[in-house]
Amino acid sequence: MGTGELDREAHVPAGTSAGRPAGQPARETGGTAAGAPVRPHEEAGAHTPAEATAPDARDGSEAPVGTRTADRTGTSPRTLAEALRNRGDRGLAALLRARPDLLSPVPNDLTQLATRAGTRASVVRALERLDRFAQQTAQALAVAVEPTSYGTLLALLSGDDGDPAVEAALPRALEVLRERALVWGDDDRLRLVRTARELLAPSPQHPSPTGLGPSAAEATAGMSPGRLQEILAAAGLPTTHDPVSAVASLTSLFTDRERMTALLDTAPAEALAVLDRLVWGPPYGTVAPPGDSSGAESTPVQWLRDRGLLLPASLRTVVLPREVALHLRGGRAHREPEPVAPGIEVAAEHRPQIVDSTAAGQAYTALATVEELLKGWQTGGPAVLRAGGLSVRDLKRTAAALDVSEQIAAFWLELAYAAGLLASDGGEGTSRAGTAAGEDERFAPTPAYDEWLDLPAASRWTALATAWLTATRTSGLVGGQDTKGRTLAALGPDLDRGAAPEVRHRVLDLLAELPWGAAPDPESVLARLRWEHPVRTPAQHAPGTPEPSDLRSRIAVWTLTEAELLGLTGRGALSTAARTLLAAPATADRNRGAAGAGVVPGTADAAPEPAGGVPVRSAPHGPADLAARAALAAGVIAPLLPEPLDHVLLQADLTAVAPGPLERPLAEALGVLADVESKGGATVYRFTPASVRRALDAGQAAADLHAFLARHSRTPVPQPLSYLIDDVARKHGHLRVGAASAYVRCDDDALLDEILADRRSHGLRMRRLAPTVLAAQADPATLLEGLRGMGFAPAAESAEGDVLITRADAHRTPHRTPPVPVPDGPPVPNDTLLGAAVKAIRAGDLAATAVRKPAPHTGAGELPRTTPAETLATVQAAALTGSAIWIGYVNADGAASQRVIAPVRVEGGFVTAYDHTADEVRTYPLHRITGVAELADEPA
Repeated sequence: MGTGELDREAHVPAGTSAGRPAGQPARETGGTAAGAPVRPHEEAGAHTPAEATAPDARDGSEAPVGTRTADRTGTSPRTLAEALRNRGDRGLAALLRARPDLLSPVPNDLTQLATRAGTRASVVRALERLDRFAQQTAQALAVAVEPTSYGTLLALLSGDDGDPAVEAALPRALEVLRERALVWGDDDRLRLVRTARELLAPSPQHPSPTGLGPSAAEATAGMSPGRLQEILAAAGLPTTHDPVSAVASLTSLFTDRERMTALLDTAPAEALAVLDRLVWGPPYGTVAPPGDSSGAESTPVQWLRDRGLLLPASLRTVVLPREVALHLRGGRAHREPEPVAPGIEVAAEHRPQIVDSTAAGQAYTALATVEELLKGWQTGGPAVLRAGGLSVRDLKRTAAALDVSEQIAAFWLELAYAAGLLASDGGEGTSRAGTAAGEDERFAPTPAYDEWLDLPAASRWTALATAWLTATRTSGLVGGQDTKGRTLAALGPDLDRGAAPEVRHRVLDLLAELPWGAAPDPESVLARLRWEHPVRTPAQHAPGTPEPSDLRSRIAVWTLTEAELLGLTGRGALSTAARTLLAAPATADRNRGAAGAGVVPGTADAAPEPAGGVPVRSAPHGPADLAARAALAAGVIAPLLPEPLDHVLLQADLTAVAPGPLERPLAEALGVLADVESKGGATVYRFTPASVRRALDAGQAAADLHAFLARHSRTPVPQPLSYLIDDVARKHGHLRVGAASAYVRCDDDALLDEILADRRSHGLRMRRLAPTVLAAQADPATLLEGLRGMGFAPAAESAEGDVLITRADAHRTPHRTPPVPVPDGPPVPNDTLLGAAVKAIRAGDLAATAVRKPAPHTGAGELPRTTPAETLATVQAAALTGSAIWIGYVNADGAASQRVIAPVRVEGGFVTAYDHTADEVRTYPLHRITGVAELADEPA
């Protein structure tokens, strides 16, 4: 039987053999308990990087990482709770900041904090938020024998040949794991939290990311003693008297480099090929049934099984023991350790002035697009679907109106919604006059849209940019499907992704680290993000494919596109305004001054990448801080935005050319009087009978229109345009439509005869009531549209006979607040909350660990029980001596608790005392105290 007996797929690095890794000489070193070779000078945590430090004492002092051999009490902590108890306040605050889920609610003491830090959900969340090398460090600890020394861990990550990058990065990674309470203990006794070890340790159901299998002791568990002795004999080892010593002897062989090399030198080439296929994992392989071929005793797999180099995992499955795999790998737990974050590659470089001008032009386009979108929905936008959101047909119409793709149209819709400019009217939309606009629920601009329009252009842009930065609404999901197979609609539910703001900020932060004017390679940005936040299943994304599969990478791709649309980037490079929006206030002010002076800041302002790949974070993104930076960014971009014009150029072909952006009153008035024919550097408007009638319906007279055009045109008003206005005005309002069901009245009875004789009016079912009045069975709106379709120009009138003036911007929703972002887990606590939480946990732990004298009538874990007279006497005595006592207390809700208090005053049936558990002065009713007991040692 040949190597084909092992039915599995594996890959072997070029130039590597199973007997000895390529380029690695045989070394005379002893083995470790984990099976990882350790160089003599690295044992027992002797590796001490002098440059790495970490907070250790309560006062915030620092001690070198890699030299922790005992805590400040002189003994190694025995539990995670003891390790947390030995931390300083800053260390506890760092843990709560990195794992905010531990604060809900605030733990009573450090024991409860340690218990909560070891729960499965919290550990999974903490592991997912590690960078790739920190995860690799935790994975290496999971395959090492516990407790593990620093030297053993370093050997597992760097291998026999060593790796300077790993040696430099390991102290930081280990300190991150310690800070987040995933690893505890001194450098000579490192321990991974039990839940993390269970999640990361190799098993058949959940293979380790290292590709390693079980240890020899785990793989031989349950094996018969006779079979163990046979393996020892085949491997050339002396037999033993019990299975425990047999497994120890076999492990000693596997971890001895010299003896293992000698053993593998005697192996057949086919057997070495089998090991090569399993060495980097998965370590399991399927063997053929015994009866499938003859001569099974001489097969390569059988040779390996006889010597324990492959051990049975099931009837037809064998596994490569962990110690054997580590020998074949040269001591490395990972095939490719990644201690340093991948750099961001520059795809193109532009002059910063070009980047800023391009970004400013796109920013102005963004403002115009949002205005055009909401202007089209002034009279009430599309209907809201029953399940919420916009229908596919309405999305296509919106995309066609904006002349963009449906995905880009969804982005502008979601941006307007996130900024609070667009919402559903809930069937209660109102006109400017306050009248009901209808019962159907529709999308429409909000009152905040009118306030937004009144802002300067730069402030309007920062409002959109900050809304996009903080929104969890993710427009890129539109058109996809949810977990139930339903299509996700624009403006609909289920588009919130809590990770979106974090990914957007991080992508822009990475762009800010590049030199000014440099555009990144998108693939390098994705690679960096995957290093900082590794996904469980690596995204299969080759260059040229539409987008990666994991959500964070997809959000990053969308972020690069959306930032360009919004004007935060120009030609792929981050603009000065965007850098100001992301920077700390002092840096933002400096950027604004440099931009105003025409100076291009150098790369010195860019945040450098520290050693070890620690991510560089931007300034805090609190609401107040973001508003301050938005104001500075508005000052940076304002000079770059085009100034609005107060004139147009009228043409003889009934068109008007706007050579640039127009002032708002002019743009609004011209938008009513004419239709936009084309956009670009110059906007072309076309005058038509329908557009002129629209202006007349809005309350303008022909004389007003003539005066308006003469006032705002740099060219004479063409005669055809004057004739068009006069001709439409002559017919406008000649017919009057009101409500009977509806009626038409006109002083010219011949015109009414013409309407009745027209076949197109039959659907309106009109009849003559008087020589100048026609009645119709249709409602006034339908009658108006029908007569206009016949070529007439009727005007609507009120019940009093006055002409109704209709305006395009009449419809608004009731007051709506912008959608609240949905956070990705608990929010990061601020410094005030962290300080209060640490103080409460310390006080609770002090009370919980106070040594108490045995209380009468009290069992283990029970509240102290004393008579009211004994309680009063003990409390009064404590108040006189200023000593602390232990009490049992039941509050008004019936909840019982134990507290350590120092009584100050006893009167009126109440005791006022300093509560060490709550770390504050409180007053307790004496009748709610179940009993008291003295403390053996006063709390410090």
